[in-house]
Order: sequence, then structure tokens, then C-alpha cells
Amino acid sequence: MGYRRRHNLRTGRLLAALLLLAGSGAAAEEPQQNILAAATAFMEATAAEAHGAGFEVSVTAGPLDDRLRLRACEEGLEAFTAPGTRTAGNTTVGVRCHGPVSWTLYVPVQIEVHGEVVVLGQPLPRGSVLQPAHLRLERRDVGRLGNGYLGNLEEARDMVLRRALQAGTVLTPQMVEPPRLVERGQRVLLLAETGPVAVRVQAEALGDGALGERVRVRNLSSEKIIEARVLSHGVVGVSM
Repeated sequence: MGYRRRHNLRTGRLLAALLLLAGSGAAAEEPQQNILAAATAFMEATAAEAHGAGFEVSVTAGPLDDRLRLRACEEGLEAFTAPGTRTAGNTTVGVRCHGPVSWTLYVPVQIEVHGEVVVLGQPLPRGSVLQPAHLRLERRDVGRLGNGYLGNLEEARDMVLRRALQAGTVLTPQMVEPPRLVERGQRVLLLAETGPVAVRVQAEALGDGALGERVRVRNLSSEKIIEARVLSHGVVGVSM
């Protein structure tokens, strides 16, 4: 085989390889804006559900590294978050693809949530029972309220302060507790139900309890100690 023939053969093989590569094309890439849009839409819906009506949610995602190259997702992007993920402030949203090439990416997002929260209108001592006159609503960025908040006045009404607070304090779930309907040493009415039959006896509470909580009581007739559920002021019940 002469030099010219060998040269033409190698050239032909090279051209064939180049044509094959050009025909196949490079794998399509998933546009970054699609990934950011999936993360944003998912977190907007998640935060809106978590905070409820009356709160305005704004989510800003990214940016991502410009060098990032991910295979196009033919099966559609799926966004997700881990249990306990924050729904205000800074957090991350996972975005994954299941095919044809599987990949997962975590997108940084900033969530702003504005709405009305319950604020104490005057200074009150520990043990105060909250009434509407003590409270007002103020618009705040709840992303800055790391300890949570109470979102409506009815939620705070009749709750008891765990400690003294100043006027203007944003109330959190940790600052209040339900009122005690039964106190240790108090004589209470014990309702014991057995099917259609209900028996009422006097008992002594051996602990404090709010509505729905369980407390130990002593039946003053039999001296037996049982556990009952707080039903109302001075009333507990048990099913036999």
C-alpha cells in the first residue's frame, strides 16, 4: 500500500469519526433558570402553607456557580426539603432529576415573610392571664423572629405569661402556657364513665393540669389513686 493510499485511508477514518461526533451532538444541559425556578416555586408554596393566609411570602434563589453543567432532565425537576427546614430566612432547597441521568443539587434560598403577629401592648407580670386589651397586632418580618410567634389574637387570649414581659414584646409560644384548670391539692369532681353509666365522686388533685392534660387524682371515697383527664375548671374524667 503506497503512502498516498495510507494517507487517504487515515484521513477518511478521521473525517468519518468527526462526522459521527457532530451527528451525535453534545448532551443537552439543564438551564440554570429552570433549576432556580423549581426551587423558588416549591419554597413559595411551602412557606405560604406553613405561615397561612395573611402573610406575604417572597423567595429569592441562587445564584449558582456559572461553571455548573448538569444533564437536561427529561422526566421533570423535583424540588424537596428535609423535615424541619426553615420556612423563613435563609435555607436550602433540594432539586433533583431522576432521568435519564440522575442528579441532585441544593439551591440556597432567602425567604422573606411579612405579616401581623401578636405584640404585648403593656408591661405585665408573670402569671398574667392575657386578654384582648393587653394585645395588639403589628406587621413584622417573621424571618427575624427565630423563636417563633403567635399569629392571631385568639391564639393568645386567656393564655398565661410564664414570665414578666415589657410592652412591645412579640409573643412566642415559649412565653405563654394554657391556664391551669386544676391545681395540686384542689378538691375536684371526678367523672367516671362505664358505657352509658356515669358516676360522679369527689377527688383530690395530686398535680396541676391544663385543659386536656392528664393528672393523678385520689378518689376520696375509695382512696384509690387514678389518672384522669382535665375536662374543665375543677372537673376531671376517666373512662372505666
